[in-house]
Amino acid sequence: MTGSEWTSLDAAMVPPPIPIDAHKGLLGHVLCVCGSPEMPGAAQLVVRAAQRAGAGLVTLAVMQTELFDRVAPYTPETIFLDCSRTKDLYVGRLPREIANYACDVRVAGPGLNASGRTRELVRRLVEDEFVGPLVLDADALNVLAGVPELLTLSQSQVVLTPHPGEAERLIEREIPKDEAGRIECALEIAGRSGALCVLKGHGTVVTDGKRVYVNPSGGPAMATAGAGDVLAGVLGAYLAWSLRCGDPEYDGFQAACAAVFAHGVAGDLAAKELGVRGTIASDLVQFLPRAQRQIEG
Repeated sequence: MTGSEWTSLDAAMVPPPIPIDAHKGLLGHVLCVCGSPEMPGAAQLVVRAAQRAGAGLVTLAVMQTELFDRVAPYTPETIFLDCSRTKDLYVGRLPREIANYACDVRVAGPGLNASGRTRELVRRLVEDEFVGPLVLDADALNVLAGVPELLTLSQSQVVLTPHPGEAERLIEREIPKDEAGRIECALEIAGRSGALCVLKGHGTVVTDGKRVYVNPSGGPAMATAGAGDVLAGVLGAYLAWSLRCGDPEYDGFQAACAAVFAHGVAGDLAAKELGVRGTIASDLVQFLPRAQRQIEG
C-alpha cells in the first residue's frame, strides 16, 4: 500500500438523498451494453439492478434482435436501443446509435461473449469521446487481457470490476487471497489502466490508485453466477447519481464504495432469509431496496 491513502469504512457513505421534487431525468440515465441471445439473463440482472438502485432511466442497447424478446417481458421499465442493423463495427466505428445516445453512464460487458465483435465494440467504447463513467465488466474485461494500458487513452472515467480470474488475465499474474496481496493487485490494475478498480471477492477492494477501501459487507451466499452483473447495474446507477446530485464529495470513488457496500448488504439480507446455499443473483436485486433502506437508516 505504499503511496496510497487508506480510506475507512466511512467511505461506504450513504448516497446523497433524493430531493422531494426529483424527476426521472434528475436521477440519471444508464446505458447498458450487455447481454446476448445465449446470455439474456445478464442483461436482465444489470438493468433491473440499475433500476432498483435508483437510476431514473435505464436503456439496453440490443445488438441482436433475439435479445429484445428475451429481456423485454421481464423488464417493462427498460428503454431499448436497437443496434441490430448497424454495420458500423465492421468498418471500425462505434455503432452510431450508441455514439449519439444521450446518457450519463455506460455499463458494458456482462453477457456479451468474448467474440471478435465484442473486442471491437469494447475498443470503440474506450476510444469514444464520451466523458461520463464507463463501467467495464465480464467479457469487456476479458478482451483487455494483458493490456490494461489501453484504457489510459479513454476520455471516460473507466471503472473496472474484475473477479480474481479476470484480474489475473488483466495483469497476467496470480491474485493472492490475502488482503494485503489483493490490495497490491488492485493498485497495480488502477495504476496501469488509469481506471478505478473494483477487485471483487471476499473483502472487495475499491481503489482509484490512491484511495483504498476494503468492503466489509457480503459473504459466501454471493458466490453465485450473475452476482457481478447485479453489481455492475448498481454501480451504473450510483455513478449516475454522483454526476447528478450536486455533491462534490460524492465522487466516482465514493459512489463505487457505496455501490459495493449496498450490494454486499443485499447479499447478507438474502442469505439471512434464504440461506447461503439458496441465494441466487436475482435475490440480490430483490433485496437491494431493503438493503438501501437499512443503510439510509
